[in-house]
Amino acid sequence: MAMDGHLSAVDVVRGFPGLRALVIGEAMLDTWLEGDAIRLCKEAPVPVVREASTTYCPGGAANSAANLAALGAEVTFLSLIGPDTAGRRLRQALRAAGVDDGHLIEDASISTLQKLRVIANGQYVVRFDEGEIARATAGCRARLLERIAHEARRCDLIVVSDYCHGVIDDAVIALLTALGSRRQAVMVVDSKAVARFAAVPATMVTPNLQEAQRAVDPNGAADGRCSLEEARGIARHLRAMLAAEQIAVTMAEQGVLLTGPDGAQAHLDCHPVTRAGDVGAGDTFTAAASLAMAAGAPPDRAARIGIDAAAIAITRSRTSAVSLQDLVRRVSLADRASTMSLKEVVARLEIERFHGRRIVFTNGVFDILHAGHVNLLRRARALGDVLVVGLNSDASTRRLKGPTRPVNREADRLALVSALDAVDYAVLFEEDTPAELIRAIRPHIHVKGGDYQAEKLPEIAAVREVGARVEILSLVQGRSTTALIDRIVATAANGAVSVTG
Repeated sequence: MAMDGHLSAVDVVRGFPGLRALVIGEAMLDTWLEGDAIRLCKEAPVPVVREASTTYCPGGAANSAANLAALGAEVTFLSLIGPDTAGRRLRQALRAAGVDDGHLIEDASISTLQKLRVIANGQYVVRFDEGEIARATAGCRARLLERIAHEARRCDLIVVSDYCHGVIDDAVIALLTALGSRRQAVMVVDSKAVARFAAVPATMVTPNLQEAQRAVDPNGAADGRCSLEEARGIARHLRAMLAAEQIAVTMAEQGVLLTGPDGAQAHLDCHPVTRAGDVGAGDTFTAAASLAMAAGAPPDRAARIGIDAAAIAITRSRTSAVSLQDLVRRVSLADRASTMSLKEVVARLEIERFHGRRIVFTNGVFDILHAGHVNLLRRARALGDVLVVGLNSDASTRRLKGPTRPVNREADRLALVSALDAVDYAVLFEEDTPAELIRAIRPHIHVKGGDYQAEKLPEIAAVREVGARVEILSLVQGRSTTALIDRIVATAANGAVSVTG
């Protein structure tokens, strides 16, 4: 898909479903054994852990595949596994995550990679790494190359998840170099040894800071710690080494440093997260950023979407995938630029009108979003093809509702309404009525919720001017923002009385 800088983050993420993704790399089984530390062992000063639960998750490249599937992509996952218990459990975990395990190549000469983590009372105790795939047979490696070449012809993006255990050998890198030169699909490389991919003309490479340090100075102290200015120098050095278009160096709580083909750099920060864990967060970043570029986003917006996805992943326990719905919600709130100006909305509506689509408009404060709002907007959307929602600005709301309203500021209200599936466009207006907005948008249908009479609407003159008809939709009984606020206040007051009394 062609790059489109005008796509909002919400538009981009909503474009993920149906994209075809090919994932190549090490399939791992992440096993989480969790329990309680009941006492210290007599033989050594280590805890005795009583097992409470064991969880099996797709790990490594399998986690990238699971994240792509959770975000709506059609995933083909190519890797090597052994005919063993870990392999069978990994297949089950992939199927549970919505990833077809039928493309995994089973080789009797190898054993499936597995990471077993023991957690006691929420704390790491130990991790055991098992499995060996470097001894894969020439026949299985040839089958892997054949499948990569075949599947690459029908995909929108290729994600290379290289943990340096032997799936991605020199022959695979040579094939990726040839595929990248054709530029038929977005290609993103996430490798523990990114210098191996120097000749691959990837769309983006996503090393973390430590991996970038190791690539530019193999004999140096790669500890993943340095100043932003030092990181900029490392990224520029890496830029000179690689054929990739974009270098996205991920730096944990410091965000992402993006370096383009002309050397221009952009630092994308991230919001700090309390009690963050980082297992699989890099896979999540790569999956979301890859899909975003395949959906038409420019690299900086794609990286920002990747950051938002990783920010969700690090708040969760174990190895987890981020869902499409969660990411839509996150980018709606995090990316204030995701909402378009009125001028941009009007321009898009002209295209909708040209294609014969019926435009529906409604408006309101939408202060505390509740089920009544969602019901109204869904019914409004069902009356036509495109739903535009006008929201009163904070100043307009104060004039209409009083100095204590709105409870939520206009940026938050706009982001939440924009994220609803029924809503195509959402815009603010400063006036007390939506009359000027109606004149600009020129809808076919103007929807009001409640017991209004069309002729008494303050905006009726504007509705007539544009030739729209009015539809009055009844509201769900007992669902109103004012009533909700009153209940919250009453509950708080009763709580205060019970505490002091």
